[in-house]
Amino acid sequence: MKNKNTTRWIVTGLIVIAALVMIGNAFKIVPTGYTGVRVRLGQVSEENIPSGVALKIPFVDSIRLVNNKQQDVTIEGQIWSETSERTALYYEGINITYRINTGRSAWLVANVNDYEHTLLTSSFVASSVKTASKQFTAIDATNRGIIEPAIAQALQASVDEKYGEDTITIIKVVVNNADYEDSYNEVIAEQQAAQIRYQTQQIENLRAIEQAEAQATVTITSAQAEADALLIAAEAEAEANAVREESLTPNIIRYETITRWDGRLPMVQTGEDGSIIPMIDMSGIYDEAASAPALIETANEG
Repeated sequence: MKNKNTTRWIVTGLIVIAALVMIGNAFKIVPTGYTGVRVRLGQVSEENIPSGVALKIPFVDSIRLVNNKQQDVTIEGQIWSETSERTALYYEGINITYRINTGRSAWLVANVNDYEHTLLTSSFVASSVKTASKQFTAIDATNRGIIEPAIAQALQASVDEKYGEDTITIIKVVVNNADYEDSYNEVIAEQQAAQIRYQTQQIENLRAIEQAEAQATVTITSAQAEADALLIAAEAEAEANAVREESLTPNIIRYETITRWDGRLPMVQTGEDGSIIPMIDMSGIYDEAASAPALIETANEG
């Protein structure tokens, strides 16, 4: 009897354990930020299981979890490319932030082998980097604000073509370093020096122009002041002449003529055609008249 009870308890325990195992394998918890994909006897279901508790057939179904959160992948090493000017340059330490879209999780598991490690390979990213850099000049190709969005856009186009639209979203691309080959660095250094020389010359030219404009302003101002002074003097002279003209009467003119006459008669006269005509030379008479008193005095003394 005792052996029978022991056997019964053993069988009951095994049944309970089996039941617990069956129950445990009948459920799968899908965490937030993940999508469950049902695999039944090796066949991937097209159904995308949302986060939460998912039911499955024990030992028949398995549920694989697909991470739909933002993920990062870093491409180590240098990726060599060229610019629109055929200038060789390289990018290194490219970090890509991406997300697998929920609605395409089951398709990805069914169609991409080892998708966790093969979605964004180095060669795949390198192709997009080269496509992006060829759009720009050497200066823009190393400008992170320009090249990073361009690489992200080219990479998005590539993943859409390879995996289908709305499968993977490229959120951003970060380039840790971009540089040219040594020979081009020397050219860039010379161009920068030439640019500095050019800017310095432009500043000096502008300063010279400003000085010339200032000098011209001074000259114009001085000339204007001189012209204004002459105008004022001319106006004053004109006013004085006007006053003189108003004050000159025939009597004053006769008076001025008498007071200023030196006692000599006119030597010339004006002809009808405006020419100057000599009159009789009276200088001898004037000289004799002037010397007459002296002659009389000499005669008296004799």
